[in-house]
Amino acid sequence: MSITREELANMIDHTLLKTDATTAQVSALVEEAKELGAYSVCVSPSMLPIRDDLGDVLVATVVGFPSGNHTSAIKAAEASQASANGAHEVDMVINIGLLKEGRNADVQAEIAAVREATTGLLKVIIESAALTDDEIVAACEAAEAAGADFVKTSTGFHPSGGASVHAVELMARTVGGRLGIKASGGIRDYLAAQAMIDAGATRLGLSGSRAVLDGVS
Repeated sequence: MSITREELANMIDHTLLKTDATTAQVSALVEEAKELGAYSVCVSPSMLPIRDDLGDVLVATVVGFPSGNHTSAIKAAEASQASANGAHEVDMVINIGLLKEGRNADVQAEIAAVREATTGLLKVIIESAALTDDEIVAACEAAEAAGADFVKTSTGFHPSGGASVHAVELMARTVGGRLGIKASGGIRDYLAAQAMIDAGATRLGLSGSRAVLDGVS
């Protein structure tokens, strides 16, 4: 399906999660997000609260990022502090080792702990490129059962890669429209973004948002 530039912009979490990011770069990110009409900015929790005028742009942050190997208590504490510091949305990374061990109930419990600590919308990063299809389904089912609002493909930091059309399609089929789908990781042009949307993505995590939007005909 075709999409207008404005519609596409309103699906974008304009993202800056580089380990060497500065406050000045976050301020520039906010200004660019406002100019582009992005839905939100996504920054590291240490950058909160954002002091800049956000206009209509929301604030998202990450929890347990990027490995997911933090304890549930630490992730919940991060989410609670981030919410208090102005995050409207929290993107948490699951412990994929638990998933690999078949400890799906523990994955669900961890997500539920972060859900309870988060005052806004919760997205669950499952690192889909590192998972089998059955594990992707299990992760999505755990996220839904724990009360999450979105499932998200990737951190963009895992060596296995980022979003794929196949993963987004499978995630979308699994949650059946009951949760949103955020595609993130390696989406660098309009055609890639459009493919993710056609596969079922309802939100996009992009660091190069302008380049993607410039591809809209």
